[in-house]
Amino acid sequence: MHNNYYFLRQLAPALTQQLAGFTVATCFSQEKDELVVGLTNGTAEFWVKAQLSAGFTALALPETFHRARTNSVDLLPGLLGKTVAEVSVFPHDRVLRLRFSDDATLLFKLYGPRPNAVFRSSPEAGAELFHQRYLADADLAPAPEPAPDPLNPLRSFPALGDVPPRYLRAHGYDAANPAQRQQLVQQVVAQLENPAHFYLTAIEGKTRLTLLPIGEVEQTLPPDPVAALRLFVPLTLGRRAYETELRQVRQELEKRAEEATVSASQARTRLYALEHTAGYRQTADLIMANLTQIPAGATQVEVVDFYQNDQRRTLKLKATETPQRTAQNLYRKAKNQKIETEQLQERVERRETEALWCLERLEELASITDLRSLRTWRKTHDLQPETKAKEAAELPFKVFTDSGYTILVGRNAQNNDLLTQRYAHKDDLWLHAKDVTGSHVVIKQKPGQTTPEPVVERAAQLAAWYSRRKNDSLCPVTVTPKKFVRKRKGAVAGQVVVERERVVLVVPANPFERVQ
Repeated sequence: MHNNYYFLRQLAPALTQQLAGFTVATCFSQEKDELVVGLTNGTAEFWVKAQLSAGFTALALPETFHRARTNSVDLLPGLLGKTVAEVSVFPHDRVLRLRFSDDATLLFKLYGPRPNAVFRSSPEAGAELFHQRYLADADLAPAPEPAPDPLNPLRSFPALGDVPPRYLRAHGYDAANPAQRQQLVQQVVAQLENPAHFYLTAIEGKTRLTLLPIGEVEQTLPPDPVAALRLFVPLTLGRRAYETELRQVRQELEKRAEEATVSASQARTRLYALEHTAGYRQTADLIMANLTQIPAGATQVEVVDFYQNDQRRTLKLKATETPQRTAQNLYRKAKNQKIETEQLQERVERRETEALWCLERLEELASITDLRSLRTWRKTHDLQPETKAKEAAELPFKVFTDSGYTILVGRNAQNNDLLTQRYAHKDDLWLHAKDVTGSHVVIKQKPGQTTPEPVVERAAQLAAWYSRRKNDSLCPVTVTPKKFVRKRKGAVAGQVVVERERVVLVVPANPFERVQ
C-alpha cells in the first residue's frame, strides 16, 4: 500500500510539515527510471528519489544522497529554485502533488504499470513529462468523486486497492449481508483514514507496507509515513535484488549440474561400447595370426577367435590392401582408441566431480538469507553469471571459462583474423586443428602463471570440434604462443603462418557442453 491513496493521505500532510519553505536545489537522474529531487531550507536538506519503473514504483526518501560524478543528467531545469508551499494527493487516486509558491506543480503519478512525473511551471504552461511515452499524462487531473453503490460498497471506494478487500474477506465480508458489508467497509475506511499503526508484512511472499494487519506481519510501525518509507523501500529493493540473484545462481547451478551429469553419462556409454566390442588390437592380432590362411585380394576371412573362447569370427578386409597393411592400420587405430579411452575416463571423473560440486553449492544456498552474504558467497565460488554473460555479449567470439582461464573461439574466417590479430596478446596460447580449416582458439594468459595442461587439452578439443575434423575419432591440434603466429601480407582471411608449434592429439568435443 506504499502507493495507495490512503497511505498518500498520510504522507502528504507529513511532507507539507517537513518541506514547507524548502527550495528545490537540484533535479537529476543517474539511473534508468529514476528522478531525484534535492531540496534545502539553507540549514537542512531533504531528498525525494522517485523510482518510476513498471517493475517497482515507489517514493524513496533517503536522509542523504550522493550524486555520482558520471552517468548523471540534469532534468527539469524550470523546477530549480521553486519553493514548496504544500503537498497534497489527488482524491481517491495515486497521484502526489507538490505545489510551489508560484503555483508551479510537480506530480508524481505512482501507477504501477505506468508511473510518471509531470512538471508545470505554471497552470497555463505546457507539461514536461519524465516518461515522454505517456503523452496522456500531460492532461493529468483529479478524477470526479466516485458515486455510492449500495449494492457493492467496495465500488464506492475505488482507491482501496488489493489489501483492504483481503482484510475484509478475512473478517467475514463474503458471508455478511448487505447491511453488514456496508458497515465492515465503513469501519475499514475509517481505519485507513486514521491508522493507529503501519505494518511491514509479507503477502504471498512479497514484502508489503500496509495500513492493516494482514499476512505475516514482520514489524508494527508507528504511523509516521516518512519513517515508514525510509525503512520499507531500501528493505524491499534489497530483498528483490537478493531474490533475483538467488534465482539466477540456482538456475545456473542446476543447469551446470544437469549438463555435467548428461556429459558424464554419454562418456560412460561410449566407454562401455569400447570395452564390450572387439577392439582394433584384437582384430589386428587375429589377422597376423592367420596370415597364411588369407588369400590375396580377399575381402573377408573366417578365423578362430582365441579372444572369445575359440568362436568363429568373420574379419573384413580390403581387396586393394595387404593383410599386413590392414593390421598395421588397425594397430594405429588401437593406439588412438587407448588415448580416447583415457580421455573419456578423465571426462567422466571431471564431469561427475563438477555435478557433485554444483549439488553441494545448491545445498549451501538454502542457508544464505541476505544479499550481502549471497554476493560474498558468489565471489568466493566464482559464481557470477551476470559478469560472464556480459563478457560473452561484449566479445564477438565464443567465450568459455575453465579453471579461471578465458578461452576465446573464432566464429568465421574474418572473426579468426580479429581474434588473432587484435585480441590475442603475444604470450596468449594459440590453437588450431592441424592441416584443416577451423576456428582459431586463444587461451588468455595469467601473468606469471603457466597454463595447466588440462586447460590446454580442453581448449584443443574446442579447436578440433570447431574444425573440419569434428567427426574424426582423434584430431592433431597445433599449440603455440601467439607471438609465433603471423599473417603474410595479402593472405586470405583467417590464413596464418605458424613458426613454432607442438601438437597435441585429442578427441574432438565441446567439453563445456554449452551452446555459446
